Amino acid sequence: MPPLPRDLVERPLPLRTGIGIAHDVVSTRDPQAQAYYDQGLAYLQSYMWIEAARSFHQALRLDPALAIAGVGLSYAYVELNAPVEARTALDRARELAAGASEHDRRRIELRDAQMAAEDAPRDVVRLAAYRKAIDEALTKSPDDVELWLLRGLAESSDAAERGQGSPPGAVRFFERAVALAPKQFAAHHYLTHAFENAGRTSDALAQAEAYARMAPQVPHARHMLGHELRRSGRIGEAIAEFEAADRLEVAYLDKEHVPAAHVWHYHHNLDLLATSYQYVGRVAKAEELLKKSFAIPSNSVQQEFNKREWPVFLLARGRAGEALAAAGELASHRSPLVSAIGHVEEGEARLALREPRAATEEANAALRLMRSSPEGAGLVASALRQLQGELLWRRGQRDQGRAALQQVAKDVRAAPGPDAWVQALFTLEAIARAAREAGDWEFAGWAAQQMLEHDPNYAGTHYALGLIARHNGNQAGARSAFERARILWAQADPGLPELQDLRE
Repeated sequence: MPPLPRDLVERPLPLRTGIGIAHDVVSTRDPQAQAYYDQGLAYLQSYMWIEAARSFHQALRLDPALAIAGVGLSYAYVELNAPVEARTALDRARELAAGASEHDRRRIELRDAQMAAEDAPRDVVRLAAYRKAIDEALTKSPDDVELWLLRGLAESSDAAERGQGSPPGAVRFFERAVALAPKQFAAHHYLTHAFENAGRTSDALAQAEAYARMAPQVPHARHMLGHELRRSGRIGEAIAEFEAADRLEVAYLDKEHVPAAHVWHYHHNLDLLATSYQYVGRVAKAEELLKKSFAIPSNSVQQEFNKREWPVFLLARGRAGEALAAAGELASHRSPLVSAIGHVEEGEARLALREPRAATEEANAALRLMRSSPEGAGLVASALRQLQGELLWRRGQRDQGRAALQQVAKDVRAAPGPDAWVQALFTLEAIARAAREAGDWEFAGWAAQQMLEHDPNYAGTHYALGLIARHNGNQAGARSAFERARILWAQADPGLPELQDLRE
């Protein structure tokens, strides 16, 4: 992955509309510098890191003494995987702080405390000190919207939290920000994440609708509405929002000549759009987008990890040889965690190819990598346990295999957020399929019931239930389940194998 081009984040840009309102009065007498600072803030709050950096640089060109712009740059550079540049920006802000207002100096001090906590993610003392500093600032400036937003973000156990993982405890801080500045979008954005993480789907949907309405030209705003629509069972509308986000993203990449590799959200939206197509049986479109996403390099370990969706998809479509090749690319990754998930998916492919010994070797390779990188091992744990459970089945250890897979089902269903929700559904589907292939129809029925509890609106759920009913000789039950699947697959590819099976 090439380093971030300096020109990409420093070149001038215009003031834009449709990105939502953000405003924080800072110590500049230049109204254009203030406008560009506010634009940078808006882009930060919608995770458009490159445009945020460009805006803060433009503010500094207009007012070289605007110290607080360095705080904004420090956030953008961290998220662009440029930690040296982030530290340099904050150091420059400190150098300029003597001429700044008390408001700006306080914000620089808070960012310094936050970065100290980010540098030591397990140090609860530093995180507590950061939270205390915000609380003290709020006692002096109780109407400061940005402080309330920072305090909500700081409620997470991760000092580097930017909103996606906001816990329920953050809600009251974000709601205070909404009350103070109802025309600003950021609190609605963060509340969407906080509510979806708490399983409050209807509340999350209301906030996502507000965010998309206030920032219609922001890909992430449309994407978040897609999140909540999908989770609400409105998959057609969700696909439309993910498609809208994709159009905005493609137009931006083309107009601004930005390499796709440096825009994490473009990859992420492709993944969710693809899995939504997969959900409704439009597998040709899903394949096109997952393959495209897999081919784009990223300097984000999380995004590289998410590329596992491509071999998982290939396995679900019965293409084990291609899945093995794709998983092999992940297994050769420099990150131990990405490599570990690659070995897990290689193991799944080996099992599908009837090579249990090779699958066991891949599971062991993944386990060794997880032990070498324990901080992120939780990302791989459920997938590895799934492979191990299937291996136990193949060895005739049915009870142990069932226990392992039951734990997998419990863990994936408990994971918060709509991304994890749809992946949990596909994991349950894979378990049901593996159980049928292993001849354990009783457990396959259990897995199908788990799918029904998790999402009764998915056609694959009813297809799995119909297969169980047919195997058990329940023809009426099979017909009913298959008819429901057929209705839910109304927009599916005509050649979808499952539909062919239903016709026969």
